[in-house]
Amino acid sequence: MNAQLPTSVRFDIQGLAQSMRLSSALDAVPLNLPDSQWPQLANYLQPVALQQGQVLIEQGVKDRTVYFVESGSLTVHYEDSRERVRIAVVGSGSLLGEGAFFSHLPRSATVHAGSDCRLWCLTPLRFRELSSRHPEIALEVTVAMSSVLARRMYNRPKRVAVT
Repeated sequence: MNAQLPTSVRFDIQGLAQSMRLSSALDAVPLNLPDSQWPQLANYLQPVALQQGQVLIEQGVKDRTVYFVESGSLTVHYEDSRERVRIAVVGSGSLLGEGAFFSHLPRSATVHAGSDCRLWCLTPLRFRELSSRHPEIALEVTVAMSSVLARRMYNRPKRVAVT
């Protein structure tokens, strides 16, 4: 991942919470935590800032980090066995990386920032810590990510977004 957080950028977890609440996209993350639990979740997430064109995820890389999109849009693409490029767009209130997070398989597609983006990442190690210290939040996060994965798998154009 080429993304980094410039020192001048400040993130507030409430921006992510609001993006998820307001998104009406098919693959919006249905994470309905009470306001009091968002700061607890923020302790396990790392903010990420991407500039337009930066690569977030590379196809074939073995990494299980999942990314929650606070703002911006990202393009997901891969070339299939017949050299046809498949593309999906993922916006604020959604996530990326749930496929590898759950499957332990290499990334299935490449993701670029289509605009400047603000994201939050959750590594498997931090998720395990969240699970042991706040199991109720970890369960809600797991169910929400699984919901997005299932909706993308049922929607053929969005399947490419399962990274």
